[in-house]
Amino acid sequence: MTETVLRLSTRQGRWVVTATVLGSSLALLDGTVVNIALPHIGEDLGSDVAGMQWVLSGYTLALASLILLGGALGDRWGRRRVFVWGTVWFAAASLLCGIAPDITMLVIARILQGVGAAMLTPGSLALISASIHEDDRGAAIGLWSGLGGVAGAIGPLLGGWLVEVAGWRSVFLLNLPLAAVVVWASMRHVPESRDPHPPDHLDVLGSVCAVIGLGALTYGLIEMNLIAGVVGTVALIAFVVVERRSPNALVPPSLFASRMFVAANLVTLAVYAALGGVFFLLVLQLQLVAGYSPIEAGVATIPITLAMLAFSSRAGSYAQTHGPRLPMTVGPALAAVGLLLMTRIGPGANYWTVVLPGVVVFGLGLSAMVAPLTAAVLGSVPVDQSGIASGVNNAVARTSQLLAVAALPGIAGIDAESMIDPTSFSHGFRIAMYICIALLLVGATIAAALIRAPAPPARTPLGPVPDSVACKPHCDVTGPAVQPTLARSSRTPPNG
Repeated sequence: MTETVLRLSTRQGRWVVTATVLGSSLALLDGTVVNIALPHIGEDLGSDVAGMQWVLSGYTLALASLILLGGALGDRWGRRRVFVWGTVWFAAASLLCGIAPDITMLVIARILQGVGAAMLTPGSLALISASIHEDDRGAAIGLWSGLGGVAGAIGPLLGGWLVEVAGWRSVFLLNLPLAAVVVWASMRHVPESRDPHPPDHLDVLGSVCAVIGLGALTYGLIEMNLIAGVVGTVALIAFVVVERRSPNALVPPSLFASRMFVAANLVTLAVYAALGGVFFLLVLQLQLVAGYSPIEAGVATIPITLAMLAFSSRAGSYAQTHGPRLPMTVGPALAAVGLLLMTRIGPGANYWTVVLPGVVVFGLGLSAMVAPLTAAVLGSVPVDQSGIASGVNNAVARTSQLLAVAALPGIAGIDAESMIDPTSFSHGFRIAMYICIALLLVGATIAAALIRAPAPPARTPLGPVPDSVACKPHCDVTGPAVQPTLARSSRTPPNG
């Protein structure tokens, strides 16, 4: 099919950016606001820690295991079509979340939400790349990143306000009118596009192995079930075998011939595991132990977002000029100092003297690390593989966060009794933060030892950022405009 190419200055071009920003923001906002709502969800539905883990992990599980398949479907069947399907699916699942009578139904609905997010998020950036004229594409993606960052910045505040004013169910029901606008704008203003030479077949077997592996391993970690953990591990080993042999692999083995690519993803695995644990437990600590209201807990984390918005592009520019090794080493180490400061948060913790210093230092560490990390990923592969490389890095980040949320509470001794005993929960929180500090330092050590080559100056990073941070998932970072050489494949997920 002939693709329509639009100038950003046209009305239709601006609508393309609007529709894709709103669509990707659906998935992003749902991550930030649900974190804030967790204590109220647990209280209203009578859930323990495991139930709240599943509320987060069910969504991330579906998204992490299906996001590459979602991108492949868009390339094959039409990016706008799959983007719209994903938005409608996401809205329907949000309705089920909003009316869920118990924690089991809420978890099922959250898994369905993740399936919808896996369809809509890869197409967001790909639609801009395919629809906007190459002379305007960098400005369009910069606008997409900036507006997504603003959306993420208001997420914690909006979530806290909604929980206090209208209850936790409103957090999910808000998605319905937003999704309706996305579908209307997409069908009316966004041109269709697809890959003219897609792979001969979809890697269905690889996707099945990934879903079974991550699902069983997550269940085994949350429920402390050894058999499920073994099944999950075996399925993930089978996934590696399938990918090595498949001619249409979701994760091409050739990517891992690059030492730089392997090193960057090892850093991602360690660092994003820490971030997953921090953003899950911090808002619980603030509300259950420090006595903060939902809106106060949401506002408390905004400095992290502001730091990301203010300094990520500068860190990306530094990485382009001097290479990503130094910021990828200093960033996680600085974030670890921030977590060490956060271990002081306890009952009645004063925001200005106890919470804010840790949050600010942690945010500065993330700002130094995220854009250079993405530059390292994209700089480690040829230009024509940048799309799938970003997608794989996205999946690694999601998976590490998923497994951290599943495993960390049990390792730190946070259980059902901890939810009603602030002293016990606070003790578990500190243990969990020490584990996260160790993970960040592991990431910094890997970067110092293995990251060598500088990132090429022609590209601007677009990479993974935790949902709880107010950046686009996987620009998931706000940054300078992306060059027109960015691959058009919808396997480059913007995420959230």
